[in-house]
Amino acid sequence: MANDAVAGNATRMAAAVPADRDDPVQAVLAAYTHELVTAVDETLTAFLAVEVDSLAEIDTSMGAFAASAREAVLVGGKRIRPTFAYWGWRGAVGGAEALSPVLPALAALELLHTFALVHDDVMDASTTRRGRPTAHVALAEQHIEAGHRGDPGRFGEAVAVLIGDLCMVWADQLLSHATVPSARLFEVRRCYDQMRVETVAGQYLDVLGENDPASWSVDRALRVARYKTASYTVQRPLLFGACLAGVPADDPLVSAYTRYGLAVGEAFQLRDDLLGAYGDPAATGKPAGDDLRTGKPTVLLMLARELATPAQLRALERAADEPVDRLAELVAETGAVARVERMIAERVSDALVALDAAPVDRTARTALTGLATAATNRRA
Repeated sequence: MANDAVAGNATRMAAAVPADRDDPVQAVLAAYTHELVTAVDETLTAFLAVEVDSLAEIDTSMGAFAASAREAVLVGGKRIRPTFAYWGWRGAVGGAEALSPVLPALAALELLHTFALVHDDVMDASTTRRGRPTAHVALAEQHIEAGHRGDPGRFGEAVAVLIGDLCMVWADQLLSHATVPSARLFEVRRCYDQMRVETVAGQYLDVLGENDPASWSVDRALRVARYKTASYTVQRPLLFGACLAGVPADDPLVSAYTRYGLAVGEAFQLRDDLLGAYGDPAATGKPAGDDLRTGKPTVLLMLARELATPAQLRALERAADEPVDRLAELVAETGAVARVERMIAERVSDALVALDAAPVDRTARTALTGLATAATNRRA
């Protein structure tokens, strides 16, 4: 499949969207995502084949390590970040511009995402991701099967950290394959670096909140959502795409993308909070209720504590002793779930207002309108 043909087909299909408004995921994402994701995956597969072979030449033991790193990148995932970056770029350049020069940069965002996921799973001691064992758990199992000495868990965590680090390096390498003017690539790199810094800042605040929940609040939980999720999931990918298109920082499109990206990104994380508590593990790929069980200070839980009656608050504070199902019921009874749903709706509405005023390509406007709903009204 030719990459430029993919871009053309994706654009034409998105233009035809307003299909089934009762199912925005099918109406918008199914219209073009398959072909766009295929283009990104083909780019990643070709790039990783060379890099994995290169690693395997260092030592025979590197084969399994390299394969684990490649699997972490290629198995599962919705490719949300490359998708937002694509439409950020397409919204600026229109439908005629060839995709191939910028495709490596879009694919690089998925490597950055893998870095963040693998490290996040280690920090959260998560056991499943996308319905499969997390990287550090799978690596610990390999340690046991091989009969190695030492602590399997420690080995798994150490190697998972290295896999995350490698994905970060790979992202840098693949980004450099984009064939855009050097001055423009410098601006792209600056946006990319800012995205990485904000992701680390959000992750640190997330870790801090788990260890100092007494000092947390709804505002601080939203700050975590803003930097840990909104920045590198929606806002910065959109701005990254605009940079790839050569849009200057003072262009009205940048302001519109910034406002839209922050609103949709926060709504995305708020939906994650709800899915973490009430989602179907078969769809989310993760156990339900982990955040409630551990008392992680998400916006949902902070609101529940703020809205709770004294009796409900005492029950929330005994979280470790309550069954997860009961905790979920208790949080809903405080009114926190309904409040979070309203917050999601308000942010999606604000994003669409920002988009209405944006000087954006018509097809991209259609896609981003659908994405604002699809990314925040999902089951996984």
